Amino acid sequence: MNPCKIVTAARTAALVTAALLAAPALRPAAAQSVEEGKQAALDHAAALDDLVARMSAELWDFSEIALQEHQSAAYLAGLLEEEGFSVERGVAGMPTAFVASWGSGRPILGVLAEYDALPNIGNAPEPRRTGRADGHIHGQGCGHNLFGAASVAGAIAVKRMMADHGTTGTVRLYGTPAEETVVGKVYMARDGLFDDLDASIVWHPGQKTAVTNNRARALNNFEVTFRGQAAHGAADPWNGRSALDAVELMNHGVNMMREHIEPSARIHYVIPNAGEAPNVVPEHAKVWYYVRDTTRAAVEKNYAWILDVAAGAAQMTRTEQEAFLITGVHPYTLVRPLQEAMQTNLERVGPPRFSDADQQFARELQGFLEVETSGLRDTIDHLPDAPTAADGGSSDVAEVSYLTPTVEFSVTTAAEHIPWHSWATSASHGTAGAVKGAQVAARALALMGAELILDADLLRRAKEAHAVETGGEPYLSPIPPGQAVPLPDKR
Repeated sequence: MNPCKIVTAARTAALVTAALLAAPALRPAAAQSVEEGKQAALDHAAALDDLVARMSAELWDFSEIALQEHQSAAYLAGLLEEEGFSVERGVAGMPTAFVASWGSGRPILGVLAEYDALPNIGNAPEPRRTGRADGHIHGQGCGHNLFGAASVAGAIAVKRMMADHGTTGTVRLYGTPAEETVVGKVYMARDGLFDDLDASIVWHPGQKTAVTNNRARALNNFEVTFRGQAAHGAADPWNGRSALDAVELMNHGVNMMREHIEPSARIHYVIPNAGEAPNVVPEHAKVWYYVRDTTRAAVEKNYAWILDVAAGAAQMTRTEQEAFLITGVHPYTLVRPLQEAMQTNLERVGPPRFSDADQQFARELQGFLEVETSGLRDTIDHLPDAPTAADGGSSDVAEVSYLTPTVEFSVTTAAEHIPWHSWATSASHGTAGAVKGAQVAARALALMGAELILDADLLRRAKEAHAVETGGEPYLSPIPPGQAVPLPDKR
């Protein structure tokens, strides 16, 4: 909940009432029928272990980076069509985004799937720095090959349970690309693709098995491009206007700004375009920024300040500047009833059961990286009584969580202490041990999905809690209406 808002008891009651009146009527289910459905979904998920392994391997082989996941999206969408889902491809202006649906009526359950890789961190599935045999340079340093595989299996398991029992409701698998650039779900949310969901579930590979309990940080991801005048750097520099000077002045101004911002803020940048040759005054230069904080309001305040700094740098250098907001997200909206139910379901499945060979790989990798050789964590973390402090990251799942009650969890897929988003995690996520984590995730997704489909009381309590957490404020996308997705060939 936004710490800057105080919601009175009367306001809270009004929000809850409004949420329940707006929600469609949900079919009640007896406790036993809920349990039968959950067990059936769990059994179906277990039967999909081999499919999870095959999907994980295929997506690891593809390792396609953000908005270029053409093989990955086609592969998963094709499997879902074979299962009987209807698939809409190319949604929200992204060729690699899709929505696969099965069933009819309420409740409508969303299962989120990711499959993009990270650039230039590809590695063979070995515990040392070794290029892939096929020469592919990108890698699954965040484990989205496992993510996509388990999510698809979880959705199929819930669908099969519903088909077996003639259960009313709809299950949707959302193929969401470009998570690593925080783009996919943001543009899908802006375009209304999640608006009618009753709830959504999602998981993520990690270094522990736990229910997500962190609100993460709001974010603005943007570029500032400066345009000047080229000239010979030695013969007639007075005829030039350096766009690179403008970038450097902007960055210096932002670094001076750091002294006067809240400790919760995070500001970082790279310079993807700084000129071509030392003896040519750079006519074009670009700087790419991330601005984060614990609230949208704080992000917008610092974003506006940085844009003022950019305008000042342009004036100082007699250049022109243009800012482009690539994407932005809210903090994560946590829903306690779903977190508690997810904890129970995760404990029912249990943590991954890693073999001695799995642990040996992890320890060799840790040894190569000269970190503690503790191996893979094989326990489930306790769910704390209150949300933990925001960490440094942001998530495009936050946009879905603002629109509908959402619960997320992680499962161990890589060794402790190794750097995430690295060649080491790319290597780890191509191993049999990592697949065991994905198989656990598929089971947990199936249990949670079946419970949300069948248990009207849980869904009611989740909607109540969600209404309080959002304060009744309607969703406002950080992205301007009508702005096209920044596809790789359009930027």
